[in-house]
Amino acid sequence: PHSRPRHPGARTMLPLLLLLLATAHGLEKVPYKPTLAGSPLGGLTTASTFVLEQPRCVFTDVASDAVIWLVVAVPEAVNTFNNSVEPGTPERDFHDFPSSTLAYMTLNTTNVNYPCPSSAPGEITVLRVGSETSCAGDTKRPTCNGPLPGPGPYQVKFLALNDSGPVAESKWSDPIMLKTAKPPGSIPVMGSGHSAGMIALTSILSILFAILLAGLVAMLVFWGSDACGGSSTFSKPEAVTVQRYNTHHVYDQPAARL
Repeated sequence: PHSRPRHPGARTMLPLLLLLLATAHGLEKVPYKPTLAGSPLGGLTTASTFVLEQPRCVFTDVASDAVIWLVVAVPEAVNTFNNSVEPGTPERDFHDFPSSTLAYMTLNTTNVNYPCPSSAPGEITVLRVGSETSCAGDTKRPTCNGPLPGPGPYQVKFLALNDSGPVAESKWSDPIMLKTAKPPGSIPVMGSGHSAGMIALTSILSILFAILLAGLVAMLVFWGSDACGGSSTFSKPEAVTVQRYNTHHVYDQPAARL
């Protein structure tokens, strides 16, 4: 018997079916899109991490016992993502991302750590994704917040779960790209604004300065040795014995001679 051909609209209907399933379970759609943290912090993206703003004042209607997870996915997994798959399962294992697992879940916490109002003046309220290196090779930690395996792009969302399943979710973020390391040959030695002639001139001047310094040191050594040799003329003279001659024969003339 011939197998029936798959309906061409089956794939396009899958996201709609997932949406209807979420609605049937009472999943709350929170109008919040995760974003990178404010630029004054610096280092918002590295080769294996990125920094998000905490979702404060976002899940205000979620029960206090619900656990809020961060979902990290590659863009092709966004439209077909199944909220009902539990974190820590093989389909959500960090260590298989993104080769066989297109999304994983990490950074679980409750609303008590995302208080409202959002933050006090001067308070830093961010999440660094990919910062946990200690569990990167530990397969017993499938929800590890380990370093991301490549430059991306990645998309994230927050998902609140309780014992009965998903209860609320945020929107997906815009695609996030990480930094990539430059090959050593592409890194300019003295900046792209310096010409080859300027670099050569600087090298020549450095050599001449080294020669001049060596000559100055040699001159100082020579003068020092010459000064030490001249000081020997002022050394203490040796003692000289002077003999005294007594002309006793002058006083021994006979008195009769007078």
